[in-house]
Amino acid sequence: MAVQLGSRLRDTRGRMLRDMRISVTDRCNFRCVYCMPKEIFGRDYDFMPHAMLLSFEEIVRVAQAGAAHGVHKLRLTGGEPLLRKDIEKLVAMLAELRTTEGEPLDIALTTNGSALAHKAQELRDAGLKRVTISLDSLDEATFRAMNDIDFPLARVLDGIRVADEVGFDAIKVNTVVKRGANEDDVLAIAEHFRGTGVTVRFIEFMDVGTTNGWNLDQVVPSAEIIHRISAVHPLEQVPPAYPGETASRWRYADGAGEIGAISSVTEPFCGNCTRARISADGKLFTCLFASKGHDLRALLRAGCTDAELEDALGGIWGARDDRYSELRSADTPTERIEMSYIGG
Repeated sequence: MAVQLGSRLRDTRGRMLRDMRISVTDRCNFRCVYCMPKEIFGRDYDFMPHAMLLSFEEIVRVAQAGAAHGVHKLRLTGGEPLLRKDIEKLVAMLAELRTTEGEPLDIALTTNGSALAHKAQELRDAGLKRVTISLDSLDEATFRAMNDIDFPLARVLDGIRVADEVGFDAIKVNTVVKRGANEDDVLAIAEHFRGTGVTVRFIEFMDVGTTNGWNLDQVVPSAEIIHRISAVHPLEQVPPAYPGETASRWRYADGAGEIGAISSVTEPFCGNCTRARISADGKLFTCLFASKGHDLRALLRAGCTDAELEDALGGIWGARDDRYSELRSADTPTERIEMSYIGG
């Protein structure tokens, strides 16, 4: 049952519900080798028909139920969220929601950047506060190989430039580091964004889903990444910005900004995880590494009231005891939901 400490809903391990990551589509125009490998997600792959996706109105109801339980931050994901038609209209609808303290929700979006130059102004005008762009290399050949559709680097960099020009509150770059693929690009990426106000977060290659061919030997530990950068540009660790922050934070000693490291393989942070994830078809997952979710779409389309939806969400979170990364071993379940379905 739910554990109530103060006025906030908590799970069986005392973790609050603070963040909600909402996938708006399972489709993506990239075929990144660590997420949607082309040999699995090929031309004949059966993506969801539009009727299976949560409508914008249904997404807003789920987000509102989350806010009633203490959610402060929404992150729109995919697939590639900018492929969802009129995504800026959803942002505007979500921007009307308020936390239990009466404050606007912190709305963010993660994108591969391919359409960001085109959509940035509309998204900012609609109320999007922060944007995160996936960028795995500044080497043209490596970048094209990792997105596996031969997409040019310049168009993503142009999207980051336009995002900066339209004035988002924060811009971050996510770099998944995979040994044998792009570990030699770490320093170049860090140096490219030093002093720009853009925060790069280096992410250990994770065993999300079952299709990306994950192997522990391909994981570049965050400690190695930080060491590589700090050897050239000394870094100092700084405290988390808020409880449950996924990235450890490091500040350049010369004041040129900061970077982050997400270490779910070598330094699991399950004990502070405050994130619920909603798939594009309305299933609630309480862990990125889950094998099954809870069907909120069925409740919504059966005509549930807002109170009933809030009760259902509270019951699911209250029963949560996930800590996959802390338990990771050869004996952990082999069937897990794909990142492209649940969002990163």
